[in-house]
Amino acid sequence: MQMTGNSSALAQVANREPPVLSSEGLTIRFGGHVAVNNVTADFYPGTLTAIVGPNGAGKTTYFNLLSGQLPATSGSVRLYGEDITLLSAPERTRRGIGRAFQLTNLFPNLSVLENVRLAVQSRAGLGLNLFSLWSDHREIIEKAEHFLHRVALAERRHEIAAALSHGDKRKLEVAILLALEPDIFMFDEPTAGMSVDEVPVVLELIHHIKAQGDKTILLVEHKMDVVRSLADRIIVLHNGYLVADGDPAEAMASPIVQEAYLGVGVAEHV
Repeated sequence: MQMTGNSSALAQVANREPPVLSSEGLTIRFGGHVAVNNVTADFYPGTLTAIVGPNGAGKTTYFNLLSGQLPATSGSVRLYGEDITLLSAPERTRRGIGRAFQLTNLFPNLSVLENVRLAVQSRAGLGLNLFSLWSDHREIIEKAEHFLHRVALAERRHEIAAALSHGDKRKLEVAILLALEPDIFMFDEPTAGMSVDEVPVVLELIHHIKAQGDKTILLVEHKMDVVRSLADRIIVLHNGYLVADGDPAEAMASPIVQEAYLGVGVAEHV
């Protein structure tokens, strides 16, 4: 069973523009286990979609299929209408899909600034040249420092990434994602492991990206207060199935979503 919300804002977006990113019948099997099962969904520019569900629902696996970290067993992924199912994760990144991971994905032995500088260089088409003279790329350094300011890490620019706290590593990963300037932002539990003081910095950044109005944001998040404050739309996964998709207020009030999120009593609906 799938519930669809009546959000007028989402309907207007859907009617005005084609989806930026889509999955159709997306499925992945690990041996006899189906982790994501026939998931079809469209994601539109200017919207933030939260993907929720109990542990083991398939949320991060679905993210991995969309961003190319895992190959689909069947089904397809489309970007601007083009089938990208067989493209690698780096190629999808070059085409505008930006992904922040549940576990930090950094160059641990490089400085905070060098991590972001490499992302800026990559976005500028200059490659990941670790040995280029910084003085040759003053503009790139300044741009990297701009993104560090946005995540409140400018004062730690010369520290080695491995020495950062978990929360600061998450902020650094967000800075790297910002530096790639993607069309699609994918955040996998961006506030996980952060202190209460650190969370607002990341949430404000996501608010800012959303406010630009031209980016597509996908967010996996367990904190329902975060979901309610950010999402235009909620998708609920359970046991690999998409069991609900719609307006946040209606989605969260639906019995099927309450059951799916609590992880009980869903089998008869699927």
